[in-house]
Amino acid sequence: MSNPTERFSNRVENYVKYRPGYPAEIIAYLAAQAALTPSAVVADIGSGTGILSELFLQNGNQVYGVEPNPEMRAAAEKFLGGYAKFHSIAAPAEATTLPDDSIDLIIVGQAFHWFDQKTAKVEFQRILKTIGVVVLVWNSRVKSGTAFMEAYEDLLQQYALGYKDVVETNIADTDIMDFFHPNTYTSVGFDNAQDFDFEGLRGRALSSSYAPLEGHPNYEPFTEGLQKTFEQHQIDGTVRFAYKTRLYWGRLK
Repeated sequence: MSNPTERFSNRVENYVKYRPGYPAEIIAYLAAQAALTPSAVVADIGSGTGILSELFLQNGNQVYGVEPNPEMRAAAEKFLGGYAKFHSIAAPAEATTLPDDSIDLIIVGQAFHWFDQKTAKVEFQRILKTIGVVVLVWNSRVKSGTAFMEAYEDLLQQYALGYKDVVETNIADTDIMDFFHPNTYTSVGFDNAQDFDFEGLRGRALSSSYAPLEGHPNYEPFTEGLQKTFEQHQIDGTVRFAYKTRLYWGRLK
């Protein structure tokens, strides 16, 4: 498998345009359950194009976006350039360069499974304040329950590149348990969705690291299959791309 910090370098434009945001309920939930306030200093580790960072910037937080991929980081700097409280840092999760005991809340969106988790845990413990909290978040694509999402999954199984390897990097509850050990963690889920016309669906598909790009033998059959799938399942010119937003939070000290 390629270097995970480089997996999305040639997909940034589609990633920015078509990846889902995160439910606003996350902020209310963390305020009620984890004492999140607008004065909390937040580190978004593996911040990518800044999608999760924006949610906390809108809450008034100071946010340090730590991202090793230069293309993704540049996209975040452009996207979040209007927020004075956003600070972009070129560094990996395992060596953030942030000061000791400086962070109230670490957030990780869609990136934890790419980290060296043992090394990252030591780094997180270093930068967190004593009562600091770690929040791991995934927008997990729903693979069953609707005819469209099941057909989309079948298409990936048929044409996506290294899809099985990527799926196998998915984090199990035991991985989360090991990361927070000896402390415990709390988990909660939120419904999330995007409605796409065909161009949006195509862009969302191509934002994934395993989708075949133009020039690969699988590209044409994949996009043709995507078009047919869209036509079969669209309602009033759109399909609904469904997610379950999974959130896990706890303390490391």
